[in-house]
Amino acid sequence: MSKKKILAVDDESDVLVLLEKRLGASGYEVLKTTSGEEAIKIAKTEAPDLIILDILMPGMDGSETAAKLHNDPKTKNIPILFLTCLFTKREEHIEGHEVGRNLFVAKPYDPSDLLKEITKLIG
Repeated sequence: MSKKKILAVDDESDVLVLLEKRLGASGYEVLKTTSGEEAIKIAKTEAPDLIILDILMPGMDGSETAAKLHNDPKTKNIPILFLTCLFTKREEHIEGHEVGRNLFVAKPYDPSDLLKEITKLIG
């Protein structure tokens, strides 16, 4: 059985390194990029099972990236999980994890909570 593929998108390379280590240790293949534009290209060619996306990024931000992904027939069905500091842990638990069609996890995140959300989305 092949590994599930996750595309991690964040403008902070240290966040990407941590995600790659944690998700890789849990059996996922991790693709990484620091820009929304590149994320769209990778999503179209690699067809990841999930995209973990930061919202605050220079250039094309995460919400614009998500909108473009949802509007493209090749990528519209790929689930997106926002990993962002725009929401607090309190808001995450009170308001739930869903914003529109996307789930979110607040930064700083608990690795086990993140893995639970990923498992719900893609197993």
